[in-house]
Amino acid sequence: MIKVGNAPCSWGVLEFELEGETAGYEQFLKELKDTGYEGTELGDWGYMPTDPAQLRQELTSREIDLVGAFVPVALCDEKAHAEGIEVGVKTAKLMADAGFKDAFIVLADNNGTVPARTKAAGRVTPDLLLPEEGWKNVRAGVEAFARQVRDKTGLRTVFHHHCAGYVETPGEIERLLMDTPADALGLVLDMGHYRFGGGYPEAAIKLFWDRIQHIHYKDCSAAVAAASREKGWDYFESVQNGVFCELGKGVVDFEAITQEIRRRNYEGWIVVEQDVLPGMGSPVDCARRNREYLKGLGL
Repeated sequence: MIKVGNAPCSWGVLEFELEGETAGYEQFLKELKDTGYEGTELGDWGYMPTDPAQLRQELTSREIDLVGAFVPVALCDEKAHAEGIEVGVKTAKLMADAGFKDAFIVLADNNGTVPARTKAAGRVTPDLLLPEEGWKNVRAGVEAFARQVRDKTGLRTVFHHHCAGYVETPGEIERLLMDTPADALGLVLDMGHYRFGGGYPEAAIKLFWDRIQHIHYKDCSAAVAAASREKGWDYFESVQNGVFCELGKGVVDFEAITQEIRRRNYEGWIVVEQDVLPGMGSPVDCARRNREYLKGLGL
């Protein structure tokens, strides 16, 4: 059984310090429920209540499940690992203590913080890849993070490849999965980031299926991606110009993807993510149209 959720990032609630107003969590949860979604991700620490009992009340009173929480860590910097693990364990403990023991920690590289990679999001060239020492730190950081979260809270960790971070391209994703143990780390396949990062999600499903534990449905506008390459936009300019468009308006073949994951008996969550910057558009209207689109696919 596939369940469908959405996330605060679709309402402009992002991990970056950006100007602009966003919906408070109560408005977000109301609009999430009103537009037909069953679950959500947590958002940044402090966006939703950090008291487990209050968090559970806010969600269960609206019949909304908690699917996971996004935690970015500067993985290539060994000195950042301890603090990242601390945040990951704290976040996982909050979700577990609130009764959401099947929720994921969604680990990512601390995207948007390395200027060269932020500038080149969607068009990474070989000279921008991490050197071997950096990969050594990434491997060690990812495995230590996932094992600490599991040992201290019982929750699983899935890795989120992300544009403007050090694990963006199909090759970087494949290397990370080859270098990390399957019993410690799963993958969240984000269709839009994978497409903008230079790959085809349909191929990724077949290539990485044994590691995929969670799925994000995000679309990618070919026209905006092409303009980003031509004009040299950075990641935030690409997002502001709508590179992650409404479902069905980009180039991701969600019909084929949905058929494939059903054929493989996927029984997890699909979380819609239409990353927008604070104040962009009308998130509730986009969420409603995205939900209607998925209903058309039988989801």
